[in-house]
Amino acid sequence: MDKLIIFDTTLRDGEQSPGASMTKEEKLRIAKALERMKVDVIEAGFPAASPGDFDAVQTVAEAIRDSTICGLARALDRDIDRAGEALQKAARGRIHTFIATSPIHMQHKLRMAPDQVVEHAVKAVKRARQWTDDVEFSAEDAGRSDPEFLCRIFEAVIDAGARTINIPDTVGYNMPHQFGELVRKVITGTPNSDKAIFSVHCHNDLGLAVANSLSAVLNGARQVECTINGLGERAGNAALEEIVMAVRTRKDVFPCRVDIDTTHIVPSSRLVAGITGFAVQPNKAIVGANAFAHESGIHQDGVLKSRETYEIMRAEDVGWSANRMVLGKHSGRNAFRTRLQELGVVFADDEALNAAFERFKELADKKHEIYDEDLQALVTETNLESTYEGIKLLALKVCSQTGTTPEASVTLSVDGVEHTGTAPGGGPVDAALKAIDSIIHSDSELVLYSVNAITSGTDSQGEVTVRLEKGGRMVNGQGADTDIVIASAKAYVNALNRLLAPARAHPQNGGV
Repeated sequence: MDKLIIFDTTLRDGEQSPGASMTKEEKLRIAKALERMKVDVIEAGFPAASPGDFDAVQTVAEAIRDSTICGLARALDRDIDRAGEALQKAARGRIHTFIATSPIHMQHKLRMAPDQVVEHAVKAVKRARQWTDDVEFSAEDAGRSDPEFLCRIFEAVIDAGARTINIPDTVGYNMPHQFGELVRKVITGTPNSDKAIFSVHCHNDLGLAVANSLSAVLNGARQVECTINGLGERAGNAALEEIVMAVRTRKDVFPCRVDIDTTHIVPSSRLVAGITGFAVQPNKAIVGANAFAHESGIHQDGVLKSRETYEIMRAEDVGWSANRMVLGKHSGRNAFRTRLQELGVVFADDEALNAAFERFKELADKKHEIYDEDLQALVTETNLESTYEGIKLLALKVCSQTGTTPEASVTLSVDGVEHTGTAPGGGPVDAALKAIDSIIHSDSELVLYSVNAITSGTDSQGEVTVRLEKGGRMVNGQGADTDIVIASAKAYVNALNRLLAPARAHPQNGGV
């Protein structure tokens, strides 16, 4: 069977989601998770976007050995050279260059005639070939482009040395039958198509990114560009977990295979959600908390008699655990580390393990039993500590009762100096955050506040995500605790630390 190449662009297109900008260290952690999952190609970023993005792509290229590392570049000499420089130390590097091909883009954005677009595309591919033999060319907005023009430009760039040809549905406009037919027409209509692998990159504006991608696979595409949790600009991209499991589960339909280690899907989903602050909805396919849950009595009876009655996949195959080791306050470091290893969590060093274990012991004093979801949230919170930790939450007291205005008192350490502030609020959380503001005076706007219960029960940890905006810059913060007010304060302080850390330009000016 043909191999379907999985091209992950979480670190590039996923990062272009407003509020999802990642630090170099965060990108590296995600890249290592993708490498453990055996993702074929990791698009690490857009090196020309900013010095920070260049540094991140370079760092990922140096650290990852088993996956091809890709850098995005517009069809401009400067972009291509920056990508080539960033990828110099990669074990396997790819330059991904693109130019728009739809009439609306060529006329209104590029202000180029079709002949000029072909000329620029060929020039870009030839320049990229000076850096690497692995060059991918994308026709931006191919979904609204003339098929004959696509065949023309693809023939030219393949002759120039492109070995992967990407057909993006950039604005999520296509229907599955239309997009599949477009892919088939382009492959059969490009004379030298046998010299390249055809790829697709679908956006989810109409909720059809996965359907369009799979239709393309049925019509000859052998690379799919996707992201963890479907993260991406606007409504997002095709979700990696859904593409992989559809092809793996329906071997009777798809004439290709994937080489992904699917047991790392859930841990990777959890990591990306934690770093970006974009929580996974409970009913999300594959990685949602309810993806393998059954409440209906009829369903429960069927599953107990034979799992296959209502489950087409095994939860264990994607990283969920069917059984669990009970962990509590008497559990030791080895049991803690072993269970996390089973969940796909690997610590960079003993210091990171010790920090997570200390948090585990603190949590175990509050909860009778620690679930896998608690462990994953705990490790995520440990890893999400900002490189700048000038603000630390030392104490929080909230008074809230019927008929009175809630009031909070908070003590923070700011660059080693203790400060205490009090403030009233519309509720205990509002009062706590206003008390923090009375000390920090960040002048930022809270644009997102989200709470998720990690497990069931009244002693469940609450996981809080906040997003702050100031001067066009957005940052996420996250915190978890059995006390939702404390979790909220932790998340707010985490976001403030990120906001006060040195800013990095957001790579919003590149996309396919």
